[in-house]
Formats: sequence, structure tokens, C-alpha cells
Amino acid sequence: MTEHKSTTKNNIRAKRRRRLLRGILGIFKLMLLVAVLSGVCWASWQELRRGAAVYQKYETYYNAYKERKEARRSPTDEKFEAYMNVLVLGTDKAGDFDGRHADTILLLSLDNASGKVRVISIPRGTVLVAPDGATWERIGEKFSAVGISGMTEAVRNLLGVPVDYYVVVDAQAAGSLIDALGGIDVYVEMRMDYDDPELGLSIHIPQGFQHMNGDVAQKYLRFRSGELGDVGRVQRHHRFLKALYDRILHVETLGRLPALAKVLQEQVNTNVEVWDSAQLAEVLKGLSQEAPETFMLPGRPYAGDESIWLPDREQAKQKMKHLFPKAEGNADT
Repeated sequence: MTEHKSTTKNNIRAKRRRRLLRGILGIFKLMLLVAVLSGVCWASWQELRRGAAVYQKYETYYNAYKERKEARRSPTDEKFEAYMNVLVLGTDKAGDFDGRHADTILLLSLDNASGKVRVISIPRGTVLVAPDGATWERIGEKFSAVGISGMTEAVRNLLGVPVDYYVVVDAQAAGSLIDALGGIDVYVEMRMDYDDPELGLSIHIPQGFQHMNGDVAQKYLRFRSGELGDVGRVQRHHRFLKALYDRILHVETLGRLPALAKVLQEQVNTNVEVWDSAQLAEVLKGLSQEAPETFMLPGRPYAGDESIWLPDREQAKQKMKHLFPKAEGNADT
């Protein structure tokens, strides 16, 4: 009997110990759960704070971009929403804008719906008359004085159409772009021989079809000849642009996009921003297979000096109406 009572007490003590251990273990588990949840909440809060900070940063960047884009918008923009216009300037040397002349001035216009590209060439010797009518200057020389914003405004006033983006390329960058594309095939209409020790320029290109690397291509574009003056130079640039467009559309170009992007980022001056990339990608994706239409600003060379181009403003106005039929009531030029 005494032995039975002793066994019962031992069992009771054992049960109490097990209940106590289960209680302590339960409290420990609860404390661990609270600690884990607290850590998760703290980490989530930190991530939320970081996310909010990143969002605020990019919201600030985007709002600044919208302000810049609005500042660039001209009164005629809304009428030209069906088009994307890009001003391309080829300069005579690299570096800051000071002292640089615009040797090549092109307005590339893309029809957003059809993907067709039109190229309007403005001779570098095109005369711009001051509002007072007493003074004038050549548009190619204006670049060094007013920079890209002044050139954009000058082209808009000259053609009566808005400029959405600009791209400034010097000879070295142009050569790098051609090399990144793997070269380009161009027919050279005449033998080109020209040496200028002062500029360190030596051009010797035979007549006929040539597969040009970047160095030869930039020399081809810079070649100057008395034959036809700037008219002949513009015609040569148009042939080159059509060959370049064909090369860009070629399927092999897809694998060269990283190299092209590197050149564009490091050597080309442009106002195209990351926020514009989606719109540009849509347009570029739908580029027409047709070769670009090329035009030259209507006008005539100045008697006795073919380096000076006198624009015909009335013909230019009619040409713009033809090129931009979707823009109702084109602005006067």
C-alpha cells in the first residue's frame, strides 16, 4: 500500500514536470515567433522606406523630365503629333560647342503610323536673316554662337515644324557608329582626292562600290569638291543615308546593338532620355522597309559664291505641307 502511494506521487510529479517543460517550451516558441515577426516587420519597414525613397527619387527625375519636355514643346507641336522629328547635326570637330560649325544639318522625320522616314537637308551655307533685315549669317556657323538650343529654334523657324529630339555627331563618332555596324556599302560616284595638312585630313577614295569602315566613311562624308558645291555634297549625303538605313534594317544589325548603344552613350550628344525610350522603341520597331525619301531645302546658290544658299521660303512652305499632310494648318515659315 505504501509502495502504491509512492508510485502515484512520482507519477504526479513527472506529469507536473512535463507540463512545466511544455509551458516553458511554449513560451520560448512564442518569444521566438514574436522575435521573427518583429524582424520581418522591421525588414519590411526598411524595404518600404527604401522603396518609398527610390520612388520619390524617380518621381523627382520624371517630373523634371516632364518639365524639360514641356519647355522644349513649341506652339506647333500638337499639330505634328503624328510625326517624330529629329535634328541631326554633323560637326567639324569634337569637344564643346564653342568653335564648332555644323557641317551637316538634317531633319529626320518619322511617320509614327507608317514608319516611313523623310530626310530634309539644310545646306550649311543657308542664309538666316536677322529680324531687323539688316544682318544675316550662315546657319552652319550659327552653331558655335548659339549652341544646340539656338540651332533647334533656327531650324523650327526656318521649316515651320517642331523638333522633338536632337543628335549631335562629330566625325569620330560617325566613324565609330559605322564600325559598330560592321561597315557600309556605298557607291562612290567619282575618285576623291583631297589633302589638308592643317586639319590632318588625307582623303583618297577610288570610284566605284566600296565597303567602307568608319574611317573611310567619315572621310567620304567630309570630302569637299567644287563640282556642284553644296548641292553635290547634299546629294552624296543622301546616298549615304539610304545605304545606312538599309544596313540598319539588316537582320545582322540586331547582334550589334550593344556596340551601337555604347557609341551612342559615350560619343553622341543627344537629348533622348530613358523616359523617351519606350516611345522611340515603338517607332523604331515599326520602321518602313522603304528607303527614306530625301529632300533639300528649296532655294538657290548666291551668284558668285556657291557656298551661300538662299532659301526660297514660299517653296519651303509648300514642301512642308507636302511632307506633313497630317498636320492641319501648317505653321507659316
